[in-house]
Amino acid sequence: MKRKVIFLMLVYCFNINQNRLIGQILSPDTLKITGNLKEQKDVGDYLKVIFKGKTSTKKETVNRKTLGPFYTPIVYPGYALVTGGLIAIANNISFYTHYGADAKISTILTDNVYTQNKQSINIIRSNLWLNHEKLNLLGDWRFYKFPTNTFGLGSKTADSDANAVDYSQLRIFEVVLKKISNNMQVGLGYSLDYHWNISEINNPVKLNTDLDKYGFNSSSLSSGITLNFQFDNRLNSNNPAEGSLINLQFKENLRALGSDNNWQGATIDLRHYIPLSAKSGNRLAFWSYNVLTLGGKPPYFDLPSTGWDTFNNTARGYVEGRFRGLNWLYLEAEYRFNLLKNGFLGGVIFTNASTLSEYSSNKFEKINPSYGLGLRIKVNKLSNTNLTIDYGFGANGSGGFAFGLNEIF
Repeated sequence: MKRKVIFLMLVYCFNINQNRLIGQILSPDTLKITGNLKEQKDVGDYLKVIFKGKTSTKKETVNRKTLGPFYTPIVYPGYALVTGGLIAIANNISFYTHYGADAKISTILTDNVYTQNKQSINIIRSNLWLNHEKLNLLGDWRFYKFPTNTFGLGSKTADSDANAVDYSQLRIFEVVLKKISNNMQVGLGYSLDYHWNISEINNPVKLNTDLDKYGFNSSSLSSGITLNFQFDNRLNSNNPAEGSLINLQFKENLRALGSDNNWQGATIDLRHYIPLSAKSGNRLAFWSYNVLTLGGKPPYFDLPSTGWDTFNNTARGYVEGRFRGLNWLYLEAEYRFNLLKNGFLGGVIFTNASTLSEYSSNKFEKINPSYGLGLRIKVNKLSNTNLTIDYGFGANGSGGFAFGLNEIF
């Protein structure tokens, strides 16, 4: 989840049984980013230097191959615009399910956060490759208790439009994809978004907010099936060196499955990575993320909204949920580069732009850009997992830090 961190973070990272795992499968994708693994350094290597005075260079472990798992747990306090002060426990569990240069890494990401604003955020996301990449399982499970602000509908809202709300949320998204050709899969899924105890805070007279205009309800339920197509030739989704992702999803929410309304939506997720130098590992990354309402009327909190993509990474430079609408178009570009030859430190420069349709006209009438830069710290060279710390600048003085595990996309 995107963190707007504005004071010192204490980050504790450690790798379980790192000596045993140091001979991970060196897929081409990993090698293009890290080079020779023995020359790479991560947080675990420097902790060994600090506490033991040396790093482990046992020859018998360097050449051993293992499927994992590779653990990257982090405990940190911080501060976010949407949360206030927070304490969080995050973990990346990465592993391979078979040996081979074409093996794709599987990941399970967990995030548990409690905040100053009495928000409880609990997330499990998964991307599992099984049976020699013949099956791909994608999951996004969440439980939120989430007092926050909404700002109305469309891209022309102002910060002064903030409306304090509170709700609880349960999300269950699961997709099963089956290989139909090299790097190409199709499949079905189920999606559930349930919001309850929805209330507007400090609005006793029910001012005419966009939430009221759209249709205020104390609960909402969207339940439906998804049709999915995917092309993915990336080998390591934690930190892709090259390749592309095309993920297309059509969602049909049905009253027959418990949904409040019959409504349809589509998500188009496109990503492409261009290596600039095999020696340096520097590369360009491009991302287009688009969510469309095709028919019916989604519940207010199920409408497309910036910062509410699968990994809560869109629109760095704005608070999560800053813009919301029936349709959302998004584009981002990023330059990624190494600061140290051993891969321990890297940096990024990024820019993005988003537009959401206005509720009255359903037209795209304004683009909200942002830009920024960030630092990358290698916390686990085995899974090629980075700690990401970014600062984004948005329009009208908006801005803040974003913190997380893995590359933004």
